[in-house]
Amino acid sequence: MEPTQEPRFAFGTRNYRLMFLGLAVLAAGFVTMTLDSADYGEGFLGITLGPILLIIGFLIEFWAIMARPHGYAPVAADATTRETLAQQPAPAAPAAPAPTAPTYKRP
Repeated sequence: MEPTQEPRFAFGTRNYRLMFLGLAVLAAGFVTMTLDSADYGEGFLGITLGPILLIIGFLIEFWAIMARPHGYAPVAADATTRETLAQQPAPAAPAAPAPTAPTYKRP
């Protein structure tokens, strides 16, 4: 039997924490824009502070997606896997199909 391996997830706990932090900052930005007491939200909160919080929230979300999780290890971490991958020949490119004559006739 093969030894069981833990499932590998794309994101770690750090990534999820950053995502939730980014969502909280985004929510704070939207709430800040709605709290503006000026007409049509044209005060400082609606035009300046709210959008700045939204930009910061989206940057945190981007960072959360792109950050490498803690304990990340490449797939070929052990020596036997690296040797096995090195011994395999590179896959050949598929051959192009031969051109055929068109099956329709012009009137």
